[in-house]
Amino acid sequence: MSSDRNPIFDTVLAPLTDRQREQVEAAYALLENSRDPVHRQDLPALQDPTSRQGLDQLLRHTGRTLVAVDDVRFTSGYDDTVTAELTADGWQPLTAIERAVLVLVLVHSVAIPRSEEQLGADTWTSEFPTTEADVLRDGKVPSGAGRAALSRLVGCGLLARRRDRSGGDGGYVPGAQLLRLTPAARTRLQDQLILAAAPDHPLAAAVRERRNRTDSRENIR
Repeated sequence: MSSDRNPIFDTVLAPLTDRQREQVEAAYALLENSRDPVHRQDLPALQDPTSRQGLDQLLRHTGRTLVAVDDVRFTSGYDDTVTAELTADGWQPLTAIERAVLVLVLVHSVAIPRSEEQLGADTWTSEFPTTEADVLRDGKVPSGAGRAALSRLVGCGLLARRRDRSGGDGGYVPGAQLLRLTPAARTRLQDQLILAAAPDHPLAAAVRERRNRTDSRENIR
């Protein structure tokens, strides 16, 4: 993105040296446009405190935030405040069928393996593909609409195709776009999966109780 066409860049990056400005602009472009997370070594702006501050400010001014995927890989995602505002305004880019298909894949490839302690509590990558048959059978959606939803979800990076360990056709796993979720957003999604996969489980009851307490505190304010 060129700074001479975007006043936000000029305003935020004005105090920086030319080198720092180049580092921040390059980091911003990589974080926003790379399909996969970016390694720290490709983000020299993170090594300099002033450049890092400029990058954080630039992301914040554009409604984004830096997301650490692990100790060495980073991406960017919607700031939690922006997410709340968009949700309150009814913003929803996915259709009902696409949301249902996405949840089914996450339940089979993340929630169930996690409940069996095969995945970590905050892991959104998986080696347990959900087959197309699982989606179409459990989703109870027309096969054409279900396949179209899977195709669109793969196209936008929310899902990815993965062969199984034996080299067969495999199925679908979470895509790289889910790595853009902030810790708070990951927690909300994890809660939703618990409620969808096992609504009668004690964990689901705990999720509902925690949400009720949060709502009560918000109403008091």
